[in-house]
Formats: sequence, C-alpha cells, structure tokens
Amino acid sequence: MTPLIIALLIVAGIAILIAIGFLNHVAENKKLERARARIELDDRLRRCGEITETFPGQLMTPDLKLLLTRLELNVNQRMLGLNRGNSALQGRIAALTALIDKGNDIPINNPPSPIQTEAKAKDVRFLLEALHGQVTRAAHDGFLPTAEAKHWVKQIRHILVMLHIEFFNNLGQLAFTQEQPGQARLAYERGVQYLSKQPEPAVYAEQLKYMQKMLARSNSMVLTNIELVEGEENELTDGLKVADEQAEWKKKAVYD
Repeated sequence: MTPLIIALLIVAGIAILIAIGFLNHVAENKKLERARARIELDDRLRRCGEITETFPGQLMTPDLKLLLTRLELNVNQRMLGLNRGNSALQGRIAALTALIDKGNDIPINNPPSPIQTEAKAKDVRFLLEALHGQVTRAAHDGFLPTAEAKHWVKQIRHILVMLHIEFFNNLGQLAFTQEQPGQARLAYERGVQYLSKQPEPAVYAEQLKYMQKMLARSNSMVLTNIELVEGEENELTDGLKVADEQAEWKKKAVYD
C-alpha cells in the first residue's frame, strides 16, 4: 500500500468521523428542538385550559368560547405532530372539533363569578393577559389571520373595561348595603375616573352616566350624614351649655 493511498484512507477516515459527529450534532439539536416545542406547547395548552375553565361566566360569550376552543385545537394538533399515534390527543382533537362545529350554539358551562375584590379583579386581568399572549402567538404562527388577531386584541381590551365596570359597581353596591356611603363614593369616583380615561369614552357613555349618578347619590348621603353629625354635636354643645348654666346658678344659690 502506497503512502498516497494510506494518506487518502486517513483523510477519508477523518472525513467520516467529522460527518458522523455532524450528524450526531444535528440529531441532538432536533431532539432539543422537539423537547423545547413540547414544553412550549404544554405550557400553551395549560394556559388555554386555565382560561377556558376559570373565566367568569358573566364575561364569557359564544365567540370567546369558540376562540378558546380553536386555540386549544391548534395546540393539540401541533402536539399530535410530535406524538403521532397518541390516542388521548386524537380523542381530544375530535371532541374540540365537534364543539367548534356547533358554532354559536357551543355550550358555555362557566358559572358566574362576581368581581367583588381587588384580588379577584387581578386574577381575571391575568387571565386576559394570558389570552392576549395566546392570540398574539397564534397570529405569529399563522394560525389566526392578522385582521382576526387585531379584532380579538380590541375585544380583550373591551372585556377588561367591562371587568372594571363590574368591579367598581359591585364595590359601590356592597358599601351601600353596609351603610358606608363614603366607601361607595370612593368606588364610584374610581369608576368615573377609569371610564373617563378610556380612548373611546363614548362606547361606555351609558355606564359612565350610571356611575356618575351613583357617585352623586353616595356624595349626597355622605353630606347628609355630616349634617346629622354636626346637628348632634350642636345639640350636645347646647346641652352642655345648659348644664353649665344650671351648675353656675346652683353655686350662686349656695354661696348667696
């Protein structure tokens, strides 16, 4: 075997080793990409489920329910691409497809959940933020057309405003039932300020008018209570004056 052939064999061996290393590297990268994709899809599926199951029934509409079902279907279909033959995923996809086929008759099983505390309002706001993230990601992936994604971004903002309207109204009504007009006034003041700052205040003109009416009512009650307290103080002061005058008269009678 000549030195040239030996050199060529060595070069070929090195080339084969390099190719094997490169192919192994490509295979490892593919495994990592699939693992990352599974983790991401699992997280998106969890978020979709959380929104669908816990969103307050009074804010859920057939259109929103359909959107959430479509988003969940898209994620499940992508997961099936990574787990072909997964019977659980296939069954879920069939169930979601059947729900979508119902259109606006899709069942809504979310029970009403009144927004009566700051904590509850924040929880629902976080759900809306998660929904916004799902919509923008679906648009980025090409699943949602840009026009539809923009429509839903606007709808999410609208739902957020309705959330605040319900929250401030509930706070005000609760304060009235507890005979705390000062707290009611604070709640309606916040509501009026919030609605007045909206980019399109005319859309919420009716709700703003109602809150202004309730603000005036609560303010009137607060002023009435202040007048009653001042009246009681005046009566108490007059009574003390009379008592002082009587005591002074008695002292004079004794010493005279």
